[in-house]
Amino acid sequence: MDFKDQIKQLAERVSRLKDSIQTEEATKNALIMPFINALGYDVFNPFEVVPEFISDIGTKKGEKVDYAIMREVSDGLPEPCLLIECKHWKQALTLHDNQLLRYFHVTKARFGILTNGIIYRFYTDLEEPNKMDSKPFLEIDMLDLRENQVEELKKFSKPYFDVDLILNTASELKYTGVLRTLLLEEFASPSETFVRHLVKGKLQQDKPFTAKSLEYFTPLVKKAIQLTISEQITDRLKTALVAEELSLPIPTPASEPTSSQSEEKAGPTVVTTAEELEGFYIVRAILRPQVAAERIVHRDAQSYFAVLLDDNNRKPICRLNFNGQKKFITLFDEAKKETKHELGSLDDIFSHGEALAKTLSSYLS
Repeated sequence: MDFKDQIKQLAERVSRLKDSIQTEEATKNALIMPFINALGYDVFNPFEVVPEFISDIGTKKGEKVDYAIMREVSDGLPEPCLLIECKHWKQALTLHDNQLLRYFHVTKARFGILTNGIIYRFYTDLEEPNKMDSKPFLEIDMLDLRENQVEELKKFSKPYFDVDLILNTASELKYTGVLRTLLLEEFASPSETFVRHLVKGKLQQDKPFTAKSLEYFTPLVKKAIQLTISEQITDRLKTALVAEELSLPIPTPASEPTSSQSEEKAGPTVVTTAEELEGFYIVRAILRPQVAAERIVHRDAQSYFAVLLDDNNRKPICRLNFNGQKKFITLFDEAKKETKHELGSLDDIFSHGEALAKTLSSYLS
C-alpha cells in the first residue's frame, strides 16, 4: 500500500472511530499514533519516537511534549526533528501557553505539530529564527483530505524527510494559504478596494469612481464571481459525467426478461441530473466554513433532491425541486418547518446562504 492509500485509509478510520473516543489518551492511541506510524516511524522504537518528551526550560521542570520524532545525527545519537503536541479530538487547537511554543526554541527541532487527531497544524520559524510562528504553514483536516495536502504531508514521512526541502516550500504554503483566505473573503463580500480595482482598471478608466459607482458595481462583482464559480463547477461536472459514461460497460443483449425484471423496468426511475449536482455543490460550498464538506451529502428521490447532514434524513438542510418547469429550493427552520422558494437560476441559491447556515447550526448545536 502506497503512502496516499495509507493516509486515505487513516482518514476513514478517523471518521469511523472519533465519536467513540472519550479521552485525550484514547485520541492519541486511536488516531495520532496510527498517523505517526503512517509517516513511517515506529512508535515503539525510542530511537524514532519518544513519548512524553522532556526538556527542562528555565524554572519549568519536568514539562513534557507528547511526542518527539527523532533522527540520527553525525555522532549517531538521535535528536528531535519534529515535536507533536496532542489534544482531545473535540478540543479546540490553541497555541496559548502551550508547551510546543516553549519547547521549540530549546530543542533542535525545526517543526512542530499541534493536533487533536483530526486537524493537524504544522509550524516552523519563518518569521523569527528559533521562535515558532504563531500561524501554521500547513493545516490538514483528516475529514476533508485534499490531494495536494497529502503530497505535502509525504515530505514529513521517514523516507522523504528533508529539513531544507520542507523549509523551501513552507513559506510558499503559508502565503498561498493567506492569499486563498483573502480571495474567499473577497468572493463572499467584495471590499471597496477590490471592486474599485476591477471597475476602475477595466470598466471606468476615464471616469471617477464615486460612492454611487461602488453601490452599483459591488453586487455586480459579487454576482459575476458566483456565476464564474458556478460555471466552473458545471464544466467539471459535465466532464466527469462524460468520462463516467465513456467508462460504462456496453450492456449485452438479454434473453426474455423475467416478470420481476419487467416490473422493475416499468416502475419509476430516479435520475440525478448535472443541474441537481451543481445545486448540491453550491450548498456544500456555502456551508463548508461551518462543517467538513464530506458531512454534507445528498439523496435523490423521485420528487425531490435532498441535501442532508451526516446522511441523516432527520437532519435535512434543504431540498432541490428541479423536475418541473420551474426550479424551487425548500428550506427548513429550527422546528423543521418547510418553506419553498422559487429559483430564477442556480445562482439564487447563494441568496439563501444565511438560512442554510442557520439550519446547519441548529443541528451542530
